[in-house]
Amino acid sequence: MKIGSANSHDEPEIGLIPLIDVMLTLIIFFVITTTFMDRSAMKISLPQQSAKNEVAQAPKDPLTVIIDGEGRTFVGGGEVLKTDVDSLREAIAKVAGDDKNRPVVLRADAKTPHQSVVTAMDALGQLGFARLSIATTTAEAKK
Repeated sequence: MKIGSANSHDEPEIGLIPLIDVMLTLIIFFVITTTFMDRSAMKISLPQQSAKNEVAQAPKDPLTVIIDGEGRTFVGGGEVLKTDVDSLREAIAKVAGDDKNRPVVLRADAKTPHQSVVTAMDALGQLGFARLSIATTTAEAKK
């Protein structure tokens, strides 16, 4: 009794479906992981304390944005009454004019709500200011 025929030879096949699944998985992985790059709309130069405790030289004629401990914002000596981005952007544009290369010093109280600082930075970034410094004090000056 002969179960299999001698003429039927099974030819090996390469399964394309699993290969396509693996390739799609790899593509999705690479697309997702490449979006984790840190892209900031505004370059920020954070002040660093030097080893010699030298005082950093202040930029000439900076635009000063001050945020107090309650979240109130002052631009160029005048208070911005509303706390939204649009009002802050208008106030900064009025004080700064067309000079987008002007250095900006952001002075925020240590107890300032974080959202107020982010709103100010967002308004500055939308206006095109790229030279932002955040004013800090040394630990010795706080005592």
